[in-house]
Amino acid sequence: MKALFVFNRNPYDGTDVTWNGLRLAEQLLNAGLEVNIFLMNDSVDLARDIARPPEGYFDLGEMLKELIHKNVPVKVCGTCKARCGIHKGEPYFKGAQEARMTELAQWIKETDKVISF
Repeated sequence: MKALFVFNRNPYDGTDVTWNGLRLAEQLLNAGLEVNIFLMNDSVDLARDIARPPEGYFDLGEMLKELIHKNVPVKVCGTCKARCGIHKGEPYFKGAQEARMTELAQWIKETDKVISF
């Protein structure tokens, strides 16, 4: 069974939405599901080393890197790279693949569950 997580929000927006999404992705992976992650809109900052957590926040970028190290594919919107996030134009870190909407559409077509945060 496959689960696709689509993140849209600024990872450090003062809520725990992104943190909870990453935690759920980890738990589904541990339960034996195949997990894919697609970042778009302001969530692209999650895949940028320059984005650092405010004091008292979990390091969400490190959580994402841990999922990548566990072979979770992470694709990041190429168009959003220049248009979205606080750190517009900054590169994505190693392991996060720049992708297009066609790749997101293909993942949606192939997945059993789509979860959006």
